[in-house]
Amino acid sequence: MRFLTGFVGAVSEAWAELRIHRTRVMLSLIGVGVAVTAITTVVGLGGMVQQSTTESMERSSGRPATLMISAFNPQTGEQASGDSLREAFDAVVERYQISHAGANRWATLYAQFSDGVAPVETQGVDVAFGTMHRVRVSDGAWFSDYDEQRLAPALVVNELFYERIGSPDLRTHPTISLVGDSAGTAVIIGVMPAEPWETSPRSFILNTAFERISSAAAIAGAAPSFELWVPPELADELTSLIQRDTAGALGEGFQVDVSRNDYAAYNSMDPLLPLRLLVGGVAGLVLLLGALGLVNISLVTVRQRIREIGIRRSFGATAGRVFFSVMMESVVASFAAGVIGVIIAILIVRNPWVQEQLAQGIMDVPPFPIEAALLGLGAATAVGALAGLLPALVAVRVKVIDAIRF
Repeated sequence: MRFLTGFVGAVSEAWAELRIHRTRVMLSLIGVGVAVTAITTVVGLGGMVQQSTTESMERSSGRPATLMISAFNPQTGEQASGDSLREAFDAVVERYQISHAGANRWATLYAQFSDGVAPVETQGVDVAFGTMHRVRVSDGAWFSDYDEQRLAPALVVNELFYERIGSPDLRTHPTISLVGDSAGTAVIIGVMPAEPWETSPRSFILNTAFERISSAAAIAGAAPSFELWVPPELADELTSLIQRDTAGALGEGFQVDVSRNDYAAYNSMDPLLPLRLLVGGVAGLVLLLGALGLVNISLVTVRQRIREIGIRRSFGATAGRVFFSVMMESVVASFAAGVIGVIIAILIVRNPWVQEQLAQGIMDVPPFPIEAALLGLGAATAVGALAGLLPALVAVRVKVIDAIRF
């Protein structure tokens, strides 16, 4: 209790002194505030850019941990048939209660556009693919279990496909005729944002719909692969178990491979680490310059208060109390600068224009990281403590009799 009372008293004294010398203190704290703003903003924006990069990689390779299953005969080199591998896959999914799993296949559908028939690169998927690969839909919706029951197959298309059919209102359930080995009338239910590398129409179709409208030759030419989304901490254990169970279900003569397909299995380094180190170094330099300015102001202030310090010592103030109160002036000042810097950083990171530039297309926009605010406040407080150490030592060394005569 005594310590708490002394601490509160020292903080109150420090705040009072700061108000007296506020002009000089404000000038010395500009560098500290700017550095805290820079550090906090970089951490906050870094989290947003990291999320954008992560989601981009998850769209292409799946979320951690995505396991891919393949099986082939090493003697003949033939892949396991889709039906037999599907049965083994379904048994594994049910046995280990995996909630997100599905088959992927690549095929070419031929669509009847207004200017003629054109090939469309198409990926056959299951409903869970949208969650596993963070599929973004700019208009309409991704597949649902309801779409499995449609008589007319549903398609999710890219913007190039959508623009080629005249960009109709999806609420009118626009259709497209498919010809060739996979024939029928498909319903457009969703549109995906265009990717920079796309130059031609592309679409997704449910595997059940593809198999329903396609000939045996088309189905055989689009053999599926199978993937599962499992907890990363269980990935190694489940890999061996799934490999064993699938091999047992297929029987002798087949070699089963189960491997991680997601980015986290190959990229453990933070892609933003170089940028963070660079900006962190610059911000650290600014903090150092701000601390030097704060030290200079504090030394001048202490020398002007020598008589006051001597009188306080003569009335019984201990060296520790004088040391602590002088150092707290720098700590309180730098902490206040840190608070202002963190507030400015939050306003920058949460600015709609900034988020539009950096968080465009992010499905899960991260909140402002609390660790960024704590880092900024911690850095400001540490700078204040270091900057106040030298003036506090000077104040303690003041002799009472000399101070009174000063």
